[in-house]
Amino acid sequence: MAVLDWSQCPAVESVPGRVSGAWTFRDSRTPVKVVFENLEDGMSFDEIMEQYPVSLEEIKAVLAFASASLDKEPSF
Repeated sequence: MAVLDWSQCPAVESVPGRVSGAWTFRDSRTPVKVVFENLEDGMSFDEIMEQYPVSLEEIKAVLAFASASLDKEPSF
């Protein structure tokens, strides 16, 4: 499985000392992984936005970034 270079996604950031350096939505403590985990569990975008302080635009940005990353040629 390829590892995404989240530093290329403008909607997220990793700040040492904040949430153990995990990738979070910019200017928040909400980890990006909550979107993927909750979608996997069957939550809708609206339900995720009710549970976490993220916007629809932020959710779409991380999904678009992950999707675009799948189109890239693998590097070996």
